[in-house]
Amino acid sequence: MSDEALTVLLADDEPLALRRLRRLTAEVEDVRIVATAADGDQALALARETAAQVVIIDIKMPGRDGVSVARALAGPDGPVVIFATAFDRYAIQAFDLAAVDYLLKPFDGPRVAEALARARAQIRARDAEQRIGELRAIVQDLRAEGRGAASNFETELWIEGRGGAQRVLVRDLDWIEAERDYVRLHVGTRSYLVRDSIRGLVERLDPEAFVRIHRSAVVQRDRVAQLAPRPGGGLTAVLSTGARPAVGRSHAAAVRRLFRRSSGRAGRSEPS
Repeated sequence: MSDEALTVLLADDEPLALRRLRRLTAEVEDVRIVATAADGDQALALARETAAQVVIIDIKMPGRDGVSVARALAGPDGPVVIFATAFDRYAIQAFDLAAVDYLLKPFDGPRVAEALARARAQIRARDAEQRIGELRAIVQDLRAEGRGAASNFETELWIEGRGGAQRVLVRDLDWIEAERDYVRLHVGTRSYLVRDSIRGLVERLDPEAFVRIHRSAVVQRDRVAQLAPRPGGGLTAVLSTGARPAVGRSHAAAVRRLFRRSSGRAGRSEPS
């Protein structure tokens, strides 16, 4: 068992069901059972005492039921909850409580392993978001110490990947596009997918350097080489890298005015 074994609390009021759940859980690699409970009150107390990362709990139990325990443990530092029950009618309520999985009895070893894999993935994602937040705070503190005041805008972004956190300098960004609940950062020939909203990211970038040209696209102003017409109307921003993000119709007039002012100040002709 590795040092990164997942710590798990099991709770079921039926002794036979609890023994079977313990056996199936123990068969999963890199999992350590830290406690078992026979009722909801005991499960809540042991979850807080052991700080288990995952709680697998039956829903119908004496005292507090599994749903009440999950509500009491909810929070950014709370455990990931997996419900195990013989009743499927609680599924919607379980997922409303952000349960990572719902084991419907009778279940087998592979199904328990699948649920624990989901729990591990959720914990890693949550930890990664926390690390990025911590890194961002550290970087902001360092900038404040170096300049005597914190910058209002991001100068670098930290991207969590399999190899760890990678720093991307904001000045190296060519353009940014939205992809559902993510944004894709384009840097030269590479791109990075980051869980963020384009609106939230734009608010942290210097508006003198970045321009919103579409509801799903932002460009670094000095990367725009030309505003070219599109067949059928509209504009395309031709970047120095060769990328050609579209200019939204609702943004076109503002983009034209912006680059007209920029080219006038620089003594250059306006991109056509």
